[in-house]
Amino acid sequence: MRGKKCSDLMTRDLTCCVPEDMVNVVAQSMKAQDVGSMPVLDSQEKKKLIGIVTDRDLALKVVAEGLDSRKTTVKDVMSRKMVVCKLEDDWQLALDAMAKNQLRRIPVVDDQGRIAGIIAQADVATRSDEPEATAKVVEEISKAA
Repeated sequence: MRGKKCSDLMTRDLTCCVPEDMVNVVAQSMKAQDVGSMPVLDSQEKKKLIGIVTDRDLALKVVAEGLDSRKTTVKDVMSRKMVVCKLEDDWQLALDAMAKNQLRRIPVVDDQGRIAGIIAQADVATRSDEPEATAKVVEEISKAA
């Protein structure tokens, strides 16, 4: 995979949400698509990445807190601190960031910060022809914090 870019490894066809969306709708969409996270954009038109909402965010910030998912917006529970990579970054940079930060997925943005795709563990496993790299990333991500 030498010379491969993040754009070569990422999943491009993403469903995204905006801060005003209700979390029950986002959770239903995540379930339907069998994904563990959804990028949060400033608007569907501009597509600037401003956060991410994960299944963990929903479990810990909505369910565990007893909030009503039909009355709770994404902006109330989304993660604003994100680790991202850029389209032209070497794929190893993304893998290193995922391992270091124990992330199962990393958003890919263009030079203007607009969402372009996402790299998940499954992308690494299925699109990388280097099983050692995949095993190392999975091991690092899975370590107890």
